Amino acid sequence: MNLQTAIDWDEAFEYLPGSVVELKDQPGVLHTVDFYEAMMVPPVWLVDDPHPRYPHELRIISRPNVRACSVKPQTSLG
Repeated sequence: MNLQTAIDWDEAFEYLPGSVVELKDQPGVLHTVDFYEAMMVPPVWLVDDPHPRYPHELRIISRPNVRACSVKPQTSLG
């Protein structure tokens, strides 16, 4: 099995550290995502919860701003 293709990258980027989520069975109680561990089942760890969670148990409330490098147009050297 190729582990690179087994990772759901969309899901990993959906549950970035710092994202605020609530458990679907506890509406209104907010938690912060600590980290997403793709090789663990369940993969989502919350800051204040000792048990990892499955994505289908969570509702995303907000996501942190993601730092990315700016893309600048390159000038031709001709």
